[in-house]
Amino acid sequence: MTPQELAAKTGEHIGTSEWVEMSQERINMFADATGDHQFIHINEEAAKMTPFGGTIAHGFLTLSMIPYLGANSDTPKIDGVKMGVNYGGNKTRFISPVRSGKRIRGHWKLLEMVEKRPGQWQQTCEITIEIEGEDKPALICEWITQLFV
Repeated sequence: MTPQELAAKTGEHIGTSEWVEMSQERINMFADATGDHQFIHINEEAAKMTPFGGTIAHGFLTLSMIPYLGANSDTPKIDGVKMGVNYGGNKTRFISPVRSGKRIRGHWKLLEMVEKRPGQWQQTCEITIEIEGEDKPALICEWITQLFV
């Protein structure tokens, strides 16, 4: 698909990812990588005493899953992309905690696709991370990517 063809889909849902488990092992590895060892993430016994009833994934772990979820989704692939770079996010909101062992998936809605200069496109998507079997999503954000074609 060309960038112009994708731009014509502005305002539309453009893809959904596969389900991915947020295992305790993944949560522990994220805690080690970031140094965020708060008990609600890694201490299963202490976390049982919280309103969550067990350990939960870091909000930033859920947010950091966006590239993986995007790569494992049916979102349109743009022909000839040499590189895509995360540019930032707007309006990121952590709506519901992701409990250890739950599965998540992402949904993409194209908000904007603008050519910033020849061969450089800025894509803005609303991304909703769904938690399997739950009414409220884990997070909703606007994510901006620079694409070099």
